[in-house]
Amino acid sequence: MPRRKSTAAEETVAPSFEEALAGLESIVESMEHEQLPLEDLVACYEKGSALLDRCESILQSARDRIELITLRNSNETEPHSSSRTGDSPAPASPSGAPDDSDDDNDIRLF
Repeated sequence: MPRRKSTAAEETVAPSFEEALAGLESIVESMEHEQLPLEDLVACYEKGSALLDRCESILQSARDRIELITLRNSNETEPHSSSRTGDSPAPASPSGAPDDSDDDNDIRLF
């Protein structure tokens, strides 16, 4: 079966974190243990720098996602948890509305 020609879009797909890290490790290994000409060393350094940028970008994206998930989970549990500060909810007035007499001491988010 003849080999299918790859398109430009398939060739420029950014590597996953694991692929970029493996490529970076391979480059470091070859730069440390092989006698490479200066031009090859510079080319390896350039490729390694691009792979390092890719790894850092993926890691930052993962950190941002984790931070967002943590914040979302924190916001979902806060309104239900009054034991965090040890305060009990404000008592309701006879009309059923919260007592507004000490509004200056309350913290309101909305």
